[in-house]
Parts: sequence; C-alpha cells; structure tokens
Amino acid sequence: MADTVIDLNADLGEGFGRWRLTDDEALLTVVTSANVACGFHAGDPATMRRVCELAAARGVRIGAQVSYRDLAGFGRRSMDVPPDELAAEVAYQIGALEVFAGAAGSRVAYVKPHGALYNRVVHDEAQAAAVVAGVRLAGGLPVLGLPGSRLLAAAAEAGLPRVAEAFADRAYTAAGTLVPRSRPGAVVEDEGAVVARAVAMARDGRVTALTGEPVEVRARSLCVHGDTPGAALLAAGVRRALDEAGVRVEAFG
Repeated sequence: MADTVIDLNADLGEGFGRWRLTDDEALLTVVTSANVACGFHAGDPATMRRVCELAAARGVRIGAQVSYRDLAGFGRRSMDVPPDELAAEVAYQIGALEVFAGAAGSRVAYVKPHGALYNRVVHDEAQAAAVVAGVRLAGGLPVLGLPGSRLLAAAAEAGLPRVAEAFADRAYTAAGTLVPRSRPGAVVEDEGAVVARAVAMARDGRVTALTGEPVEVRARSLCVHGDTPGAALLAAGVRRALDEAGVRVEAFG
C-alpha cells in the first residue's frame, strides 16, 4: 500500500474573556495544525497569544480561522458583507494572529474560514473571491477548504496554495458538501463512528453520506471540531486509529 499521509486539524482558542469552549492544551498534544480563532467569532487577544505560545512550544502549525464578524452567533450566521469589506476583515484577522504567532517564534502558516463563511464560500463566487483577496492582502498563504469549493477554485486562480479538507465529525450530503447544522445528524458524536470515518477518509478517500450514498473525499487535512463534546478524547482516538491503520499524521507542506 502506498504511503498515506494526513494532517489533523482542530479549531482552537474558541473562547472569550473568562469563557472557554475548547480544551486547547489537550488538543494541542494530538493535532498537527491549529485553526486559531481570530476574534471575530471567538477568541480575544490574550487567548490568541496563549494558544500561539502553546502551539509553537509543541511544534503545531498555526492557522488563522477567519470568520464573519459575529461573536454573538459564534460565526454561524450567514451575512451579506460587501466584498471589499470582507477582504479587509479577513486580512485584519490574519494580521492580528500573525503578531502573536511571531511573538511565540512561529508564524501563521495557512488560512481557514469558519462556520457560515466556510459554508458560504463553497458556492458563492463573490464571497470566495473576497476571502482570497483578503488572504493576498495579508501576504498570501495556503488556503484550507472543502474539495470542489469556489474558495479553492478562487485560490487556484490567484496562485495561492490550496489544501483540501475533510471532516471526521460532520455528516456529508451526497454532493460532497456538509449537512447543515440545522438538520438532525449533521454532527457525528459517536466516537466509534468518527474514528471509522477518519480512517476511511484518510486511507480510502471515501465516506458515506447521511442518506447512504458513497462520497469521494480526497483530502490532505482532516478536521475534528474543537467544540464537539469530548473533542480532545475524540481527537486522540482518531489519531491512535490513524497510526494503527498505517496512516502517517503530518502537517501539510
């Protein structure tokens, strides 16, 4: 069997002030890439600094998880933001995180949209182009996104590196997109199911849709959501299963 390599990423720093959602310390012992909230859906300066320091100390790559400006809705409400404004806000978030990553002796290595913005740029060409414009404004970085999305197409057109991503703990439609969180079964919480899906995605490039159809998912990075109940234990189980299946867990280039 050919050597199989996969990156394991999780959303981190999703807290604000005294409130914390993600178990950053535990997740950073498992993942190879950290999608750090940049203050628009979650995260504050102190949290961003702390997570960057932890990630740098453990050799975990730091990514900017950019979002619509939606703290109250955790970035999961779709918004009609004018393209120029969205591009500036994306660049602003990347720049803010870069300060803390650099201070920790690391750097921002990639960009991944969050929540409603992530789902919007799967199909919306204008919003996808705005996100890419923001990434270019911030210096140009690899973009992490859903295979076949307008976001990755726009990144390709702009000459930016693209990284295809799959989700171990989210249900898929037959078209290869994520089932909306408003629908029952959208989030996969059973540890055995998440682990089995992760191995199938990494090793075989496939997953079963919520409606039963086989779906091809060729990805270089695999996500386990940091806000899923028991996320740290879930991520550890995924990593252990990948190791046992002969899949090398390693950050993308």
